[in-house]
Amino acid sequence: MHQPPTFEVDGDAIREERMRAGVEIADMAARAGLSRRYLSHLETGSRRRMRPGRYAALREALDVIDDRLLATDQKETE
Repeated sequence: MHQPPTFEVDGDAIREERMRAGVEIADMAARAGLSRRYLSHLETGSRRRMRPGRYAALREALDVIDDRLLATDQKETE
């Protein structure tokens, strides 16, 4: 079965960027069009993969233009 492309993300980096922006998790989730629970799972690392559209929306909401939200091993392969 074909799997859609995904990005492996670094939950700690997501949380750091959100906190740097001074935004609560529920507000950031709303800005990115994600559920609070989904964003929480990403930040805690219980979920590590995102589809491209969601990843792009989160990057835009966090105002991140580089690959700092990606997991370290994915940064090295790109």
